[in-house]
Amino acid sequence: MSLSETFKVGSWVVYPSHGVGKLDDIEKIEINGERMDFFVISFNKNKLVLKLPIKKALESGLRKVVSKEEMKSVFDILIQKGRKRRLMWSKRAQEYEMKVNSGNLLSIAEVIRELYREGGDIVQSFSERQIYQLAMERLALEVSIVEEIEESEAIRKLEVILQAA
Repeated sequence: MSLSETFKVGSWVVYPSHGVGKLDDIEKIEINGERMDFFVISFNKNKLVLKLPIKKALESGLRKVVSKEEMKSVFDILIQKGRKRRLMWSKRAQEYEMKVNSGNLLSIAEVIRELYREGGDIVQSFSERQIYQLAMERLALEVSIVEEIEESEAIRKLEVILQAA
């Protein structure tokens, strides 16, 4: 099956460094005399349109939105106990940002769990809040699509899960 059959126009896709977007079109563009096919993906939240060469789609990490079954694994991670980390914040921040930008939903859930735990009683730093909010936005948007609910409702659902853990 070709990539243009795997990813259907009108479907939701996840591009690792930008999150969830809508596959709006497949365009043919001529570059240096060669015609290439591109996925046209819009990210409404960022007001961004990405033209991704279809040949580069898989190596860039483009994937479909997860299924409801796969989403259960994400919720399982959120309810697990966070581990105490002794690394300096700068090293952890780098690790967290890499996980969020990987597009891997399980890794994003781990970041949320770790930062939520640390932020429970302790005031989070500005950079901790930024990473937490980015991870929460990415996860909540995918939850809202999978469960067909508003993004604000998805955030509330995730917060309830985190509080119950």
